[in-house]
Amino acid sequence: MAKGMILAAGQGTRVRPLTKDLPKPMVPILGKPVMEYLIEHLARHGVTQIMVNVAYNHRKIEEYFRDGHRWGVELGYSYEGVYDHGDILPRPLGSAGGMRRIQDNSGFFDETTIVLCGDALIDLDIGAALQEHRAQGAMASVVTLDVPREQVSNYGIVVADEHGKVRSFQEKPRPQEARSTLASTGIYIFEPSVLDLIPRGEVFDIGSQLFPLLVKRDMPFYAQNRSFNWIDIGRVSDYWSVLQQVLKGEIDQMRMPGTQVRPGVWVGLNTRVDWETVHVQGPVYLGSSVRLEPGCTIIGPAWIGHGSHVRAGARVERSILFEYTRIGAGMLFQDMIVSPSYCVDRLGNATYVGDDRFPLRWGDARA
Repeated sequence: MAKGMILAAGQGTRVRPLTKDLPKPMVPILGKPVMEYLIEHLARHGVTQIMVNVAYNHRKIEEYFRDGHRWGVELGYSYEGVYDHGDILPRPLGSAGGMRRIQDNSGFFDETTIVLCGDALIDLDIGAALQEHRAQGAMASVVTLDVPREQVSNYGIVVADEHGKVRSFQEKPRPQEARSTLASTGIYIFEPSVLDLIPRGEVFDIGSQLFPLLVKRDMPFYAQNRSFNWIDIGRVSDYWSVLQQVLKGEIDQMRMPGTQVRPGVWVGLNTRVDWETVHVQGPVYLGSSVRLEPGCTIIGPAWIGHGSHVRAGARVERSILFEYTRIGAGMLFQDMIVSPSYCVDRLGNATYVGDDRFPLRWGDARA
């Protein structure tokens, strides 16, 4: 049917501190890395041979997914980096440059390939997209989504003619200057011949370099305007919003794990709650081995990661606790993402353990 490529070599600087110790595709949604949902989606559509380019914190991706057999796929990895005085240092080659490196090494891209960014949730009908790509005789396709004009400044905008052929691009234009409302979703379909246009051994980007080259040479390059759910986790505020939607059950194919023990409350294994002494208002997920002390309050949408401990009198509202996070007695967390070493509000403002802006008792929130 087609082969797959997941772009996972980026540093994820816009979602720090979530990516302080994690590559961006490993940021969890309902306890699963974002990239796992992509692999599951590709597998559902018959895409079973998938390459992943990696760089920063690459081992966390490789050790989690390994060869992909758990998902019924075959995964391969291409590390982008160098050896320098005994150290392995990441040196990303750009989205297109990384694909050219794979092609030069093995010729992997010998049939139609669908390319996905490793940091977005999608439910695209891949079969329909491939069918349209082939029906148009396209060498390359970019999947777009029609967005409200007032939001175009958040996206790379694709300008196409009445036949869908791409004519130009606008990077985050002002609404009054936008010549289109079709936003690039970072989902691409390539024929093998596209790889020949990418220079060897150079840092080369798909969106900013390869696509303008295709337009300049008047290649058969088309935009597909499709209707589907595309949830980009580009910033911390996006991540917080996505989790709130997921916990409310607003995103299809994403179901709460654990056992529902009362309306809107799910519990993982080895977690016991004295419902007479705590107040839990769903939707809330309490992970495995979570401890809630008497007098604490959890107001959803909230996710309490496994091994976490919420002490007496603490209150957690519309927040996410990563695994093994301890919330001190009497503390209040609203609209926060909290880990054992930092917390970040819904706008992306971070505070770390030991930061003078936080009271000393924040140290009690460590695992």
